[in-house]
Amino acid sequence: MTTKNIIEELQKSNLYAECPSCSEEFKLSSSILFDGLGTFPQEANKIRQELLQSLKAELEKLKKRKLSAVEGAEKKAIEVGIGKIIEKILPTYKDFNMTLSDCRPLFEPIDMVVFNGATSNHVNSITFLEVKTGNARLNEHQRMVRDAIIDKKVSFRAI
Repeated sequence: MTTKNIIEELQKSNLYAECPSCSEEFKLSSSILFDGLGTFPQEANKIRQELLQSLKAELEKLKKRKLSAVEGAEKKAIEVGIGKIIEKILPTYKDFNMTLSDCRPLFEPIDMVVFNGATSNHVNSITFLEVKTGNARLNEHQRMVRDAIIDKKVSFRAI
């Protein structure tokens, strides 16, 4: 029996099959059956062309998203890099309103702690300082530190 004969018999049959993708049953006699070695039936070729067009459109969308993601990641990396540089040199800036020798860098999770008045041997307050540029916001750890300070959950221990 040839492949062509088998397909003809299946098209006449009362057999059902299950779709491997969605698991729905369908009647073989109502589907487009062919062996794929010869030319596609016109109906199958139409569906194939529609699927190829859909795949091309999805590929274009993915390419645009990838380009956008790469540009966004590059921009973010530059902003973070600039921010890291600025937080290190900020205390030397002429309009920085704190005494440079009162500043102690931490860098993570908060950029620095300022012991206001330390150089004159009279610490009258302590400032936790975080430097942000542009539209940058506090990250989760920085918010937790801020909230602990606001809630006066700050202590001193000598060991």
